[in-house]
Amino acid sequence: MRIISGKYKGHHLVPFKGDHLRPTTDRVKEALFNKIQFEIEGSLVLDIFSGTGNLGLEAISRGAEKVVFVDENPRSIEILKKNIEKLKVEKGCYEIVTLDAFRFLKKATDRKFGFIFIDPPFTQKMAHDVMEALDKTNIFGPETLISIESQKKERMDIEYSRLTRFDFRDYGDKVLSFFKAKELSNEEG
Repeated sequence: MRIISGKYKGHHLVPFKGDHLRPTTDRVKEALFNKIQFEIEGSLVLDIFSGTGNLGLEAISRGAEKVVFVDENPRSIEILKKNIEKLKVEKGCYEIVTLDAFRFLKKATDRKFGFIFIDPPFTQKMAHDVMEALDKTNIFGPETLISIESQKKERMDIEYSRLTRFDFRDYGDKVLSFFKAKELSNEEG
């Protein structure tokens, strides 16, 4: 795993093997950041199931103002902290929340994120459940872009009550889906 572009371009991240981790490949990460490259600068980013920080650190490297990393696994958090230290990321550029993703989403405030990256463990097939939980929060607005990586065979709806998929990319056994808030009609709000 490495940082592809930006301030930390070319830096390799601390490797970690674990059953609960399945890092986003450079190919998938590059596709994601090519899609958002002009909007990421100065944004507030949420990285759910952040693992060792692969996606969030790429966002910081490309100019995100701040990334909130959420993961419940102590070993992942330990490696994330090592990666932050290795890259010498400034303290104000990140926040680490050691909490289960669903509990985080239940406790979520009205702080709006510009980007939300979701990369749940493949072994647990929870992409749909995470999207349902996210759909019930107020942490996204009309301009928020949500990306979620899932197994091709895993259940993933095209629409949730307040979110709609507007694009997806197929990478063999993986799918990268992009969601945004549904547009409200004048009657709705």
